[in-house]
Amino acid sequence: MTVGRSRPAHRAAQADAFDRIGDRYDEAFPYKGGQIASAEWILRKLRPGARVLDVGCGTGVPTARQFIEAGCEVTGIDISPVMLSIAAKNVPEAELHQLDVMEVDETLGRFDAVAAYFSLSMLRREEIMASLLRLHEILVPGGWLGLGMVEMDMDDAPVRVLGTSMRMTGYGRAALRAVVQEAGFSVREQMDLAYVPASDTDPFEMQLFLNCRRNTF
Repeated sequence: MTVGRSRPAHRAAQADAFDRIGDRYDEAFPYKGGQIASAEWILRKLRPGARVLDVGCGTGVPTARQFIEAGCEVTGIDISPVMLSIAAKNVPEAELHQLDVMEVDETLGRFDAVAAYFSLSMLRREEIMASLLRLHEILVPGGWLGLGMVEMDMDDAPVRVLGTSMRMTGYGRAALRAVVQEAGFSVREQMDLAYVPASDTDPFEMQLFLNCRRNTF
């Protein structure tokens, strides 16, 4: 059973799952319009050369590449070495680290913005709140957060992605806003987008994107 499994064991299992699907990920999930639009919204708030942290950067596209091309200084973190090896080819300009978001601290520096598109879905709910609090700390006062998650009321539930078993967490839209606000962010824009997968074997889903600002209190 997964209940009670340690954080290192949980992280290792999730990393292994993404190692196995890494070379198929972008082909299997080609429709990322909501993610691109959310990042574009954040970019309009940033100055040239702003520091951006891409949490769960995956293959580096589209998000890390999008911020790099806009002139930002990008740091990407991911727990999957296979994903990071692909990202190193797609965004060689980015600074990449094999790092768990639960271990993020100010040794990476402070950031003007954080992008976390679907990466926090790989955590348990209590870890999501802890991670949001960590991200709040490394953002500059008034910094920006772009968050994307799939709408689903489940906590660390088993799912299959590209034939690979992993665990995912989600919230209903009102519950997600409440969690983000409790962590010290104000939601400035929300997009709820229906996503139709490329494969008929994968389920339809609703994707939630929150563009947020770090509260200064």
